Amino acid sequence: MKPRGPVVAIDGPSGAGKSTVSRNVAKKLGFKYVDTGAMYRAFAVAVEDEGISPEDEDALKEFTKRVDVCFDKDGHIYVNRRDYTHRIRTPLADRLSSVISTKGFVRERLVSLQRRIGEEGYVIMEGRDIGTVVFPDADVKIYLVASQEVRAERRFRELKEKGHRGSKEEILKAISERDRRDTERSHSPLRRAEDAVVVDTTELSLEEVEERVMKLIERGIKEWK
Repeated sequence: MKPRGPVVAIDGPSGAGKSTVSRNVAKKLGFKYVDTGAMYRAFAVAVEDEGISPEDEDALKEFTKRVDVCFDKDGHIYVNRRDYTHRIRTPLADRLSSVISTKGFVRERLVSLQRRIGEEGYVIMEGRDIGTVVFPDADVKIYLVASQEVRAERRFRELKEKGHRGSKEEILKAISERDRRDTERSHSPLRRAEDAVVVDTTELSLEEVEERVMKLIERGIKEWK
């Protein structure tokens, strides 16, 4: 089904600035913001709560069939009506989602839920396969990138502010491994859509990135106004 309003797809590797930029720009435009990475993290933590091993495909498939992941109007994320908002920004959630998100049947289920969320349009959806798989006909496609070193530094500061421990070296190693898994997985690998505009955030401030993204979106959705 074609969305009933403009859809903006913002993709890129972990730590490139997708979440903060997408959230802020969506607020300025009055669009709905959807963090698909949060959906995978919440799903992964819910799997852990169920006591299901990622290697137990039968149990994982059964849980996936009956799972519902959604957001409320305040941006809180729920899995089967249970609030997981405050449990998904941890190294554990990162590790679990990195493994579980490689499962094709998991991605198929969550992609179907993401499309359902985006049906109304007027949405900025960010992740790793929005412009290539979830909404390949999105009105605007943006691909944010940054060096691994800069992304590791950003992640280090974020975790430190939340009281989590970890060295920059460990985080850099984890990001490198995540990039490898995301680009090499057989289902919906991380890649830039051919018609996506690349924005390198390595040496840009948050304000500069938001300004560039805003201009790209405003230029791309003029026909909807």
